[in-house]
Amino acid sequence: MKKLNYHHLYYFWHIALSGSVTKTAQECFVSQSALSQQIKLFEQNMNVSLFERTGRKLTLTDMGEKVFAYADDIFTTGQELESFIKKGSENHQQHISVGVQTTLSRNFTERFINPLLLKPDNTFSISTRGINDLLDGLSKHKFDIILTNQHIGILNKGPEYNSQLISRQSISIIGPAGKAPSGDFPKGYSKIKWILPSQNIEIRSAFNAFCAVKNFKPTVVAQVDDMAMLRLLARDTGTLAVLPPVVVKDEIENGVLSEYLVLPNVYENFYAVTMKRKFIPDIVREMMNSHF
Repeated sequence: MKKLNYHHLYYFWHIALSGSVTKTAQECFVSQSALSQQIKLFEQNMNVSLFERTGRKLTLTDMGEKVFAYADDIFTTGQELESFIKKGSENHQQHISVGVQTTLSRNFTERFINPLLLKPDNTFSISTRGINDLLDGLSKHKFDIILTNQHIGILNKGPEYNSQLISRQSISIIGPAGKAPSGDFPKGYSKIKWILPSQNIEIRSAFNAFCAVKNFKPTVVAQVDDMAMLRLLARDTGTLAVLPPVVVKDEIENGVLSEYLVLPNVYENFYAVTMKRKFIPDIVREMMNSHF
């Protein structure tokens, strides 16, 4: 077997990640024809077939899957090393990149990053994105850590991620201050309108189960997948909402909203996700361990 060409292996790895020669050519600043020729040479030199085309889509062969596993280890470790060198040692100023899922409570995020605010030698950035974009950014070392309220294992994501439960918040029925129905739920709730989290959010599923046990069907006028928007609608519309009280902490303290009922055994879980790698900045570990 001829000596392995790591330049060709790098191009193969990029194509396997993106599933597109065109996209990889653009990202690597080479022509599509030159890239295709490099992959062809790589397959010939290694005497293997790595890709098969299904319509317009490239898929890995069985051998391609095995080669990709090795390539991913090689180049992910290289990216990790580059990230470590750029950040420097723990004794120098570091920049910490935090990715936050769009549905996450802003109040919780602010509490989580508080250790960064107490470290004047460090800088940080916060980016809000969907979960798939966050995981992609984490795998490419664009983020040091991401925050989510979804368990990564449930999403069937790969074993390269460390997902740690860092906190949980009780979930409550929230409504206008001074207007809570008297008596046990669901007495007095049948004529009130509701704004709820979207069906794809875990706390909505838990609330649906609670209502089923109580034989209650809420009159839902809106469904929202963003906690910041749910907070505004709860504050301004006079409807009921189901969310963690921390999301409307200021409104409760100011007497605009009140907590009508804490839902039994219903929680929103918060997870911190990192890559399984050798180097995690101490300040990131501190944030992960200071909340639960």
